[in-house]
Amino acid sequence: MRPFDPQLLRLVPATRGPVAALGVVGILQGAATIALVFVLAQVVVDVVERGDLTRSAIILVVLFAARAVLAYLAEAIQAWAGVKVAAALRERLIDHWLATPADRTLDPAQASTLAAQGCTAVEPYAARFLPSLIHAAVVPPLAIIAMLFVDWTSAVIVILTVPLLPLFAALIGHRTAEDTATRWKALSALSGHFLDVMRGLPTLVAYGRGAKQVETIRTVSDRHRIATMRTLRLAFMSSAALELLASISVAIVAVWCGIRLANGSMDLGPGLLAILLAPEAYWPVRRVGQEFHAAADGAEAIESITAALADGSDSPFPPLARNDNSGQEPFRSEVGGSGMKSRAAVVHAAADAITYTYPGAATPVITDLTFHAEPGLTVLTGPSGVGKSTLLELLAGLRTPESGTVTAGPAHLVSQRPFVAAASIRDNLRLGNTADDAALWEVLRRVGLEGAIAATPHSLDTMLGDDGFGLSAGQRARLVLARALLSTAPVVLLDEPTAHLDSTSSATIHDVIAELATRRTVVVVTHRPELLEIADQHVHLESAEVRA
Repeated sequence: MRPFDPQLLRLVPATRGPVAALGVVGILQGAATIALVFVLAQVVVDVVERGDLTRSAIILVVLFAARAVLAYLAEAIQAWAGVKVAAALRERLIDHWLATPADRTLDPAQASTLAAQGCTAVEPYAARFLPSLIHAAVVPPLAIIAMLFVDWTSAVIVILTVPLLPLFAALIGHRTAEDTATRWKALSALSGHFLDVMRGLPTLVAYGRGAKQVETIRTVSDRHRIATMRTLRLAFMSSAALELLASISVAIVAVWCGIRLANGSMDLGPGLLAILLAPEAYWPVRRVGQEFHAAADGAEAIESITAALADGSDSPFPPLARNDNSGQEPFRSEVGGSGMKSRAAVVHAAADAITYTYPGAATPVITDLTFHAEPGLTVLTGPSGVGKSTLLELLAGLRTPESGTVTAGPAHLVSQRPFVAAASIRDNLRLGNTADDAALWEVLRRVGLEGAIAATPHSLDTMLGDDGFGLSAGQRARLVLARALLSTAPVVLLDEPTAHLDSTSSATIHDVIAELATRRTVVVVTHRPELLEIADQHVHLESAEVRA
């Protein structure tokens, strides 16, 4: 970890203002403390020499009040700056991920760790460590300059010993960076494994592997605990070393002044000033050492966030922007080797000589495939593994072909495992639209789900769990199809929409799809012959060969 890394200021320009404000407040606190030292020494001298204390006492009270106000101001700005920086980083990450194809984004566990713990870890780095650096760069020189006017020999002692503190801190920081990186990796591994276990918990329990995963989580947790305790131990030891060095240096100044006061070669006022000013030359540097360990996680997180933002930066996709005509997020059209340009008015879906290989795979899943779907119903069939679902994801813009072009209007994709939020039925239906309750009930009626929802105690306000827990597989499939009906996207992509439905429910959904195809371009992946009978076009995939 470098003492100062400008990456955060580049990533979040809004950070510069709060950091500068905290630095200025810190400098003012240091200046007020130095002024307080002068006044306090004068008060002691007046007490000893029985002088007039009125003027000095008033100034002393004013300076104490000023320090209190500055301390309160610093705490308030720190709290505001930390939250502002973390929120801005999360917004940058989410905007970047939304504008990046799904096959170029991080693993969900890594992404959630980075957006949650990672951005939170940056708070102390921005709100405490960076301002303390500014404080340490300005206040010690001010204290030393003041000492030069008071007692130049004591100032020389401070000048010779102060550089030892950052030197020791740098040596310790090199080791801290390694431990922090190890601990961050352990945290990412723990978060990722825990998320995977939670997602697969029903399967693990069904196959009697739950107890094994408990042991695995315990092992990963212990690894993170050990790494954390090692970092904390190093932090306490390094802080103690810096405190000891600073205390010894202040003691040297105090002994040197005490000897001269005892033999009468130094007056009381300058001696007190030198002794009281010496700690102010060391304290800002000691504070940097204290904040360093709290900020180390933030520095490591900034490195990871910068890498995440850089990953996929060569994507041909621009940030998503709302299409005023359709009300939907416009899908980027004509992507691939020939580049990209937005064509929100496109109402068809087409792929021209596209090739796609999954990350890490040796052979392409789709090779030189050409496909075209006009408004109406296009049924896509083929053996498992031939790339039907991948083709839909390419048409939806979730994946980027290695070569060839994809042209499609704004698209709404219903995958085999569609997203159902842990929210109410109403909120799930309104994802991507602002339909009123009347429209919600209408689409529920059309997909045959009106009776089941109306029978629940809370109707549209019924809360669902993760992945639609509370609904059957068939009900979840019909719920996401109802959400597709509410979309105004001219292209609708459906991946096995009737896979979990009985024959009666499937017939209802087939009628809905047929009606939807009269107004939009609908591409359906299915193995059911019923849809083939009403299709305007049948496309069969066999190892990148298209038969219509």
